[in-house]
Amino acid sequence: MIRFLLNDTEIRLTEAGPDDTLLDFLRLGRRLTGTKEGCAEGDCGACTVLVGRLSGDALVYEPVNACIRFLASCHRCHVVTIEHLRGQDGGLHPIQRAMVDHHASQCGFCTPGFVMALYGLWMANPDPDAVQIETALQGNLCRCTGYAPIIRAALAAAQAGGQLQDFLTVERDSVRGKLSAIPAGAEVARGDERAILPADSDALAAALLDHPKAHIVAGATDVGLWVTKQMRAISPAIFIGHLLKDIEITADEIRIGAGVTYSEFLPVVREHLPQAQDYIQRIGGWQVRNAGTIGGNIANGSPIGETPPLLIALGARIVLRRGDARRELPLEDFFIEYGRQDRAEGEFLETVVIPRPGEALVAAYKVSKRQASDISAVAAGFCIRVDGGVIADARVAFGGMAGTPLRARAAESALIGQPFAAASFEAAAAAVQGDFAPLSDFRATADYRRMVAGNLFRRFWLEHGSGDIPVRLDRAVGG
Repeated sequence: MIRFLLNDTEIRLTEAGPDDTLLDFLRLGRRLTGTKEGCAEGDCGACTVLVGRLSGDALVYEPVNACIRFLASCHRCHVVTIEHLRGQDGGLHPIQRAMVDHHASQCGFCTPGFVMALYGLWMANPDPDAVQIETALQGNLCRCTGYAPIIRAALAAAQAGGQLQDFLTVERDSVRGKLSAIPAGAEVARGDERAILPADSDALAAALLDHPKAHIVAGATDVGLWVTKQMRAISPAIFIGHLLKDIEITADEIRIGAGVTYSEFLPVVREHLPQAQDYIQRIGGWQVRNAGTIGGNIANGSPIGETPPLLIALGARIVLRRGDARRELPLEDFFIEYGRQDRAEGEFLETVVIPRPGEALVAAYKVSKRQASDISAVAAGFCIRVDGGVIADARVAFGGMAGTPLRARAAESALIGQPFAAASFEAAAAAVQGDFAPLSDFRATADYRRMVAGNLFRRFWLEHGSGDIPVRLDRAVGG
């Protein structure tokens, strides 16, 4: 059965479908209507809840979108909704009190989602600045308040403190024990529909041999929309969001399990690929980054997936597994054509291997209509090696410019062997026009995409060349 904790109650479900969402279970099944449905696609944050999960010996709580979180994936988790929040005296929680005091709610529809996102931040970062608060609220939309009162409320809640007396802190050991007592694997059905949660990666490999056509669901940040927007059937579904979490750092490479989320990957990026930190923090909103996985973003095969351009530029490889057999291939070779990847039935992406760039110049760029929580019109990854003032090697990959993530071969050729100078990047900006034949869609026209691709070479030079010309406006911390 599926077993998880919902606020202070253990839930046991012997019957459930793979496409049952946590939001519907909360609202329709348990009448916990504080969690709202706004967009049903993980974009507005009105459905935000906290989900606590075991991570080694730790119990980690993160805000996620209940609208695209499948119920089966809550197995062995602690789901906390707005109804469970309380202060030490049983009254309003410090976050709720601050929202009232600073007039941070008007119509109120989005307010529970904001409270839960800020609650997650309040627990994880007791002294955030305004920029960190804005980052935590990337996945929450409000049409009334203009956000300033909400940010003031978050700052006031941080000053009020109280994290050590909060019920999630006081009860953490007890909750950890209850979750640890739940078996890791589960399988439930409703009629002919089946949801399978393998206990470990070996069980996953075996399940895919038994169900080679099953849908593999990790963070469901894309598959969730198949259900909520396209009404697609996903049975049988194998849920793997709790698996493939290993991270190994060596002198030469970074190896991450395909189930590592963007949020779990971020500390690695900060330490070993700091040039890409801003890029990673612009993928989705906080809730999406807490659920979406690096492996899922790759295996999805989308031409606008945001991690492949950077990873291809870095020369990443992937390990695919079927049963006990494994094979490794360059990430760029995984993408064959639009909607088609080099993955056989019963095979799954197990590991991503990223060579450490050393002294290479690395950059990752995303151009979208919104700064955060938006899909790219164009994304690009650069890895340029310079030796004695000459460009010794250049790997540049783009997303949004073709049916798959793709290297800019002509632009690379225009750079390699040339002086590390503005003229070389101007030549690459011209050459990249022949690398792609982009399409026009509602995100951008083909001409716009071509112009952006060329301009990103110019931006790279401005950022990494000898000049000191500012290429972006950065907000002062706390400004």
